[in-house]
Amino acid sequence: MKIVITGGCGFLGVGIARKLMQRPDMDSLVLFDAKVPDVVPDGLDGRVTMVDGDISDRDQVAALIDRDDIGAFHLASVVSAGGEKDFDLAMRVNFDGGRNILDALRTRNGTPRIVFASSLAAFGGPDMPEAVTDMTRLLPQTTYGMTKAIGELMINEYTRKGFLDGRAVRLPTVIIRPGAPNAAASGFASGVFREPLSGVEYVLPVAMDTRMMVIGARNAIAGLIGLMDADGDALGADRVVNLPNNAYAVTEMIAALERVAAEKGIALGPITLSPDPATEAIVKSWPLAMQDSRARTLGLPKDDSLEAIIREYIEDFIEGGL
Repeated sequence: MKIVITGGCGFLGVGIARKLMQRPDMDSLVLFDAKVPDVVPDGLDGRVTMVDGDISDRDQVAALIDRDDIGAFHLASVVSAGGEKDFDLAMRVNFDGGRNILDALRTRNGTPRIVFASSLAAFGGPDMPEAVTDMTRLLPQTTYGMTKAIGELMINEYTRKGFLDGRAVRLPTVIIRPGAPNAAASGFASGVFREPLSGVEYVLPVAMDTRMMVIGARNAIAGLIGLMDADGDALGADRVVNLPNNAYAVTEMIAALERVAAEKGIALGPITLSPDPATEAIVKSWPLAMQDSRARTLGLPKDDSLEAIIREYIEDFIEGGL
C-alpha cells in the first residue's frame, strides 16, 4: 500500500505518517510539500520519501499517484489569513491543487480512498447559528473557507460518480501546533499555550472572551486516520464529517495552561493583549460549535479536557522532543 500526504511535512502530515508506519501493509509513504526538511523527521523510516513541489502542478501531482493500491490525505492548503491576503494564490493551491489530486486518483483502477482536510471555516454568514450541524448551509466568509467548501462538494461528487472513495473531515482548530507560527487566523489558539510554555512572551491578537472550537493534535490525527479506515457504506452519500470538538474562551485556555504549568513546575512566559482587528474579524465569522454525532458514531475520538491536550503537547513536543 502507498499513501501520499499532501502538505505532508507539516505537523499533522508527519503525525499521520508516524502512525501509518506501524502498519505492516504500508510499503511506501510520500510526504509532498512546498518545502521539505533536510532530514526525515524522527519516527519515520526508509519507506518514507519527501518530495518538494507545487500542488498546482498537474503533471507533478499525477506522477505521485503511480500505482493502483494507493490512497491519499490531502492537507495542503493556503490558510485563512494567507488566503485573505492573496486570493489568486489560495485559488491556485487550494482549488487547482485539490482538483489535481482528485483527478490523479481518478485515473487509477479501482476506487482509491482520499481524506480531504476541510475546516469549520466552510461555515459563516449573518444567519449562521452558534452551533452548526451537517445540514447547516455553507456560506463561508473567507477565501480559505470558500475553497474548503468547494473541496467538500468535489469529494462528494467524485465519490458519487464512482471515480474514487472520498471522505472530507471538517477540522476544528487543531491545538497545540509546535514550531513557528503560521498565517492562520486561528494560530492564537496554539500560540497562547506554545510560547508561554517555552518561557517567551506571547502577544495575543484577540480579546480575552474570544471563543474557539478546538481539538487536540493526537485526536485530530486519530480522527483523520479513522475516517480513512471507515466503512464507506456507513458514510453514505454525504462524505463530510464534523470532527469531535469542544469550545473554550481564551480566559479558559489561560486558566487551564496555568493549572498544568503549576502541576509540571513550568515557569510560563507572559501573555500580552494586543487585539488585531483583521484576525478578530476572521475568527468571529466562524461557528462556536459543530455537531459531531456522525464522527462519534464512527468511533472518532473526542478530547476529555483542555488540560489533557496541554499535557499531551508537553509529553510529545517538550519532554518527548518530537
